Amino acid sequence: MNTFSQICNVIINKYNIEMTTVTIAKGDGIGPEIMDATLSVLKAAGAQIKTEEITVGEKEYLSGNTSGISSQAWDTVRRNKILLKGPITTPQGGGYKSLNVSIRKSLGLYANVRPCVSMHPYVATKHPKMDMVIVRENEEDLYAGIEHQQTDEVMQCLKLISRPGCEKIVRYAFEYARHYGRKKVTCFTKDNIMKQTDGLFHKVFDEIAAEYPEIENEHWIIDIGAAKMADSPEEFDVIVMPNLYGDIQSDVAAQIAGSVGLAGSSNIGEECAMFEAIHGSAPLISGQNKANPSGLLQGAVMMLNHIGQTEVAEKIQNAWLRTIEEGKHTFDIYKEGTSTELLGTKEFAEAVVANLGKKPQQFKEAAYDKEKVLQLPKYVRKPQADKKLVGIDVFVNWTGSEPNELAALLEKINADEAGLNMITNRGIKVWPNGFKETFCTDHWRCRFMPQEGKSIDKKDIVNLLGGAIDNNIDVIKTENLYEFDGKPAFSLGQGQ
Repeated sequence: MNTFSQICNVIINKYNIEMTTVTIAKGDGIGPEIMDATLSVLKAAGAQIKTEEITVGEKEYLSGNTSGISSQAWDTVRRNKILLKGPITTPQGGGYKSLNVSIRKSLGLYANVRPCVSMHPYVATKHPKMDMVIVRENEEDLYAGIEHQQTDEVMQCLKLISRPGCEKIVRYAFEYARHYGRKKVTCFTKDNIMKQTDGLFHKVFDEIAAEYPEIENEHWIIDIGAAKMADSPEEFDVIVMPNLYGDIQSDVAAQIAGSVGLAGSSNIGEECAMFEAIHGSAPLISGQNKANPSGLLQGAVMMLNHIGQTEVAEKIQNAWLRTIEEGKHTFDIYKEGTSTELLGTKEFAEAVVANLGKKPQQFKEAAYDKEKVLQLPKYVRKPQADKKLVGIDVFVNWTGSEPNELAALLEKINADEAGLNMITNRGIKVWPNGFKETFCTDHWRCRFMPQEGKSIDKKDIVNLLGGAIDNNIDVIKTENLYEFDGKPAFSLGQGQ
């Protein structure tokens, strides 16, 4: 134990300083090795934490618990509020759930934050000036995981985007930028296609950006934005994205910065937080003392900042930067001519400990705000809009191929109030006035709208569905169509 750690322990014992209890989960594969290495650095640096360990992941899965976590472990995590977690292996198939997704959603960890910084010239990269942070929405989007097989030929996955989800993540991105002195926040969406879901994300981004006039803001369509990020990442600062885009882009960003193995992340909620490396459990090198603990160590630094132990976070981060500068590297980033020493997992942690109290000579020194911790107010729901039912989409499993034939069947169930307005297949309009060249599956969206001068209610929908049963039309789902404050809130059919 070094002198600094001894002094800290004396002070803690003498003045009975309350320590933060942190739940740790070592995880699978290389998880136990990199967790032990990370904890050794935290202890040597004088982090004022106590640890309470839980078992999650592969052992839990294989014991028959398909969630990968026991109820007792959940109790521990919820009591302590802070989780430092190693990588987890999720068995393929068999109905196993992703524990990472379950933890994030169950604890309301809405913000995933991943700094991606170039370690040039000590870690190879084509982007030496890269220094960006990706803020990813963590709870919804396609990761809601709501999927169904609806016909022989068609599956669906529901993309759920909520105003609370958008507002919380976008505000977090701007508050993060303000707190850490970042100059610009960029939004990536695909709202030229998904006008309701991604359109809401973009709209909320514009609304909240107006509250931060000192911070530059911009929006990119995700495909060209991703290309720009891969080509010129130094032009971005903070990027905020819905869940799926953020998951993909944060891994891309970490890799082009130099190595996925160097990146950590935080998962922040209103009450709880989880910190981890972004890489997987790497079972092929498990138990060989080869894994790089840097990703988890970076997650631990973010954890220390989150709980207000900024001085310890600075000490560890600067020691880590100094170690990278000295060329003391694990095998994943070791390179002849640049690296000076090939270290194992344990030895790399020891090298960081030896550098505690030292500052980097080439990299920018880490300096965190000691006066305040980044905290956001709880979300307050907006007043409800005026909601009006204006139609219904009836999804039908039909094995024919001629839309006019289906239309003739559906027109038999027209009600006095509602009639068939349109049929689409995979989103493209095929009736009326469809093209014979359009390939159709056995999954049809059939839109019924009020007859001229009429309005509809839910009883009319029941009558429509009853007519479908009477005419042997296989209805697999329905979606009510609404206006909110007088504005249509549903997609139109694409097509001619």
